[in-house]
Amino acid sequence: MLKALVFDVDGTLADTEEIHRAAYNAAFVAHGMSWYWTHQRYAALLAISGGQERLRYAIRSQRMSHAERRRLLNLVPALHGTKTRFYREFVAAGRVHLRPGIARLIGEARAAGVELALVSSTTPANIDALLNANLGHDARGWFRVVTGGAEVAQRKPAPDIFKRALADLDQPAAHCVAFEDTAAGVAAAAAAGLFTVGLPNAWSAGHSLRGAQLVLGHLGEPEQPLAGAEAARVGGDYLQLLALARLQQAWLKRGLGGGSLAH
Repeated sequence: MLKALVFDVDGTLADTEEIHRAAYNAAFVAHGMSWYWTHQRYAALLAISGGQERLRYAIRSQRMSHAERRRLLNLVPALHGTKTRFYREFVAAGRVHLRPGIARLIGEARAAGVELALVSSTTPANIDALLNANLGHDARGWFRVVTGGAEVAQRKPAPDIFKRALADLDQPAAHCVAFEDTAAGVAAAAAAGLFTVGLPNAWSAGHSLRGAQLVLGHLGEPEQPLAGAEAARVGGDYLQLLALARLQQAWLKRGLGGGSLAH
């Protein structure tokens, strides 16, 4: 029986990465830095989970004096705080929208009494900004569990964050479904034993999501239906909660890993 849906945030709930990139670049300017992260550079940096970790990696990977490296590493918390402020401003201005089908499926889950959880390395402030702008100011309360990367020993692709969410939900993996957009996220969810829906986007299009049991370009809407093979996989124009539960149960009956519906 399906008891909970567990969502990643950045890239899964919404295509946020371009706004994150813009916020980093605005923060660099605000702190008097000449840095500018191109689309290509930021795409590569997304392999590093966590905003402050990403900044530290970028600092350590560039040539500079020891004194300058030390100065920039000490600046990371303030720099990331400025970046978060810009991100929240951009989101509040309506520059980020949920991916097709996300709000609908969340609504179906709430109506059916299926619990909701978020697992993400992004800051709580970023999560609140995204939810408030797209689902309303009470939306944070819809999610019984919100687990961050700072709360676990190892970040994705390790399964720690999903195991923590399952423990907080007090549910076994067999009663939950995960939604992820990257190879690391899918690997983490799969390692935790979850039926996983892969939702690649422009930033993760080159990732292998082979660990996901179902891969879709988006979840679909009545006015933005799935097409062709994707519609056939879910048995309709968009992924509904009941269809998702049937797919998960069929996977469980095959023995937790008895195949994928991705292709």
